[in-house]
Amino acid sequence: MSTTTAEQVKGGSFLLTPIGAMPQFVPEDFGDDAKEFARAAKEFIHGEVLPRDEEIDKLDLPLSVELMKKAGELGLLGLDIPEAYDGMDVDKRTAMLVLEEMSKQGSFAVTFSANTGIGTLPIVYFGTEAQKKAYLPKLGTGEWLAAYALTEAGSGSDAMGAKATAVLDGDSWVLNGTKMWITNAGFADVFIIFAKVDGQQFSTFIVEKTDPGITTGLEEKKLGIKGSSTRTVILENCRIPKDRLLGEIGKGHKIAFGILNIGRFKLGVGSQGGMKRILEYTIRYTTERQQFGKPINSFGLIQQKLADMATKIFVCESLNFRTVGYIDEALSATSWDSPTAGADKMAAIDEYTIECSISKVWASEALFFVADEAVQAYGGYGFSAEYPPEKALRDCRINRIFEGTNEINRLLIAGTLLKRAMKGELPLMQFGQQVAKEIANPIKAESFTGPLARLKHGVELSKRQCMLAAGLAVQVLGQKLIDNQEVMARMSDMLMEIYAMESAVVRAERMLETGHRWAQIARDMTELYVNESWHKVHGNARMLCADVVEGEALRHALAGVKAFTEFHPTSSARLRGRIASELIQKGIYPIEVF
Repeated sequence: MSTTTAEQVKGGSFLLTPIGAMPQFVPEDFGDDAKEFARAAKEFIHGEVLPRDEEIDKLDLPLSVELMKKAGELGLLGLDIPEAYDGMDVDKRTAMLVLEEMSKQGSFAVTFSANTGIGTLPIVYFGTEAQKKAYLPKLGTGEWLAAYALTEAGSGSDAMGAKATAVLDGDSWVLNGTKMWITNAGFADVFIIFAKVDGQQFSTFIVEKTDPGITTGLEEKKLGIKGSSTRTVILENCRIPKDRLLGEIGKGHKIAFGILNIGRFKLGVGSQGGMKRILEYTIRYTTERQQFGKPINSFGLIQQKLADMATKIFVCESLNFRTVGYIDEALSATSWDSPTAGADKMAAIDEYTIECSISKVWASEALFFVADEAVQAYGGYGFSAEYPPEKALRDCRINRIFEGTNEINRLLIAGTLLKRAMKGELPLMQFGQQVAKEIANPIKAESFTGPLARLKHGVELSKRQCMLAAGLAVQVLGQKLIDNQEVMARMSDMLMEIYAMESAVVRAERMLETGHRWAQIARDMTELYVNESWHKVHGNARMLCADVVEGEALRHALAGVKAFTEFHPTSSARLRGRIASELIQKGIYPIEVF
């Protein structure tokens, strides 16, 4: 990545900053060390996990534990753990490259991510020295496994509405309550539990499975990820030592929401691993499947599916590693030697709350799209449990619910942007004023250079359409805007598409300029995505205007949006044909990172 400091890249500033002006990490930047870790993960997944796919999905928990311990022996569970506690302490980019490989079996991906992410990281970032020494070495090797218990029957999206309680009794905390949908509960040795001290102060605790008063319910019968353990966790006068409070009393929300940010970008990266596996077997099937005397992937509409699936992967990689690159740059300015290391690192990650939510929402919906297209490409066989797309579709559905539903994350994207603007952290108003002045003389294609100048122009026009529509909503609704969820979600949809388009364009142009082997297909996928996405932003900008004004005010607003529409698509059909041809020839997603 550029040596530009993280302080110069404010979270959310992509809307306001000219395309290409911000540093952006791309997958082609990975070094040899990261690739070595990823190769180890790939060898493990293909050698140990995928061959036992059916056993895992029959909820063979001893097998899941065995596989996790093997992953621990390889160092794959300790990537995020500091070296002082026997971890690897690699950068987030490397950890995410590994996670992508570890996510190619749906149930195991959930088991792995819950343990290494939300189950371990609260102790990494918020634990005392004694807590870190007691738990992190064991979690890093797989000797112990972890679970994260936040959700309750009456508090899903409203996490702060939890009813579980913690009361200090001498040298012990006594916990009562029931947590539900807890991943890894069937075999976890350590639970991160959220409860309210004296029924009021939301706090976090470390509970071990051998503590008196903690039990788990039966395994939930789920739509998908059937091979992962999901149970209720029951606390009945569960007594734990006083020193098992994690963080400060009343500050549990900082742990819950901070760790969720990490979980969101991890889920985004994991989704692209799932997409690559689905695309690979879909290419293979559509090559082998003959109809009317030839392979079905010789037909245009099947080629369209393959091209769209691959394009989703390319864009997903681009935006996810861009986000993780920003986070790494911010984390590099912090030190584990600082007495406030955990808080400093959480603040660095929190800066990119908007981008983390974008990664989560965009990638989870892209994965579902890819799985659904695979089912369709297989035809009737795709609906059969004997073929892989059926399970893929069921397994990936949970990702739109995990780590805060996509609806909640949509509200976070726009809401965080607006809150930062109101605090003066982002010059949103100034950008809006600039865009209003540009209506009479819109930015021209000639203002851009480089092999993808036309696409860069399209992205900048999208930013201006979004800004005009969002600015109108702020002007009309004022403080009420935050409570208008439909308008907020539409704003977020535009922001996500802008971030995705820009991420892909910057990456593809860099590949073209450096003569990358797969630069041409990268260009085609980027052009295809901008072709389709640009019109989504335009449509949402128009509809957002219609959501907040009508009559003459609406006509005036739409005229402003129209001023930024001098962008003409190229043939998506031809682009898809070229992309599909490369995919069929290669047999897999072609742009290999390692």
